Amino acid sequence: MNIRKSIPDDAKGVAKVQVDSWKTTYVNIIPDEYLNQMTYKSREQKWKDIISNQAVYVAETNDGEIIGFSNGGTERSGVYPKYKGELYAIYILKTHQRKGLGKLLLEPIIEELKQKNIFSMTVLVLEENSSRLFYESLGAKKIDTVEIEILGKKLNEIVYGWENVRAII
Repeated sequence: MNIRKSIPDDAKGVAKVQVDSWKTTYVNIIPDEYLNQMTYKSREQKWKDIISNQAVYVAETNDGEIIGFSNGGTERSGVYPKYKGELYAIYILKTHQRKGLGKLLLEPIIEELKQKNIFSMTVLVLEENSSRLFYESLGAKKIDTVEIEILGKKLNEIVYGWENVRAII
């Protein structure tokens, strides 16, 4: 297993992980119509752009298959002034979950934030997503709930925060 900073050529593998993860994680949570319209091709270009401008890390097998990724940076909403950083995403293919990859993918995001003198962080997680327990196990505290809508379905996102990311790893 290898964790490394992504390059634009990784966009195809990152897109595959995102689409496959959404389709397994969010089934019966997010409307099927939305999940069915997600394609590798549509996400690949978005990830090329993101990788060129943000911190993205990939987990890959020994033969180079991307099986997970993380993405983070400065807090985007401006609503939580106490929290300067944000974990934008961690996705891992279902067959590789619960093996410690989440924490391994979180570490370089925290390191990037620390290099920018950012020591607090948020993450938004759908309330119905059981992976929120991962963040709670790492000491995240619920600081807010935000309602979002996807294709007419109202969902709650829990906003978690860490006041000191140095305590996570």
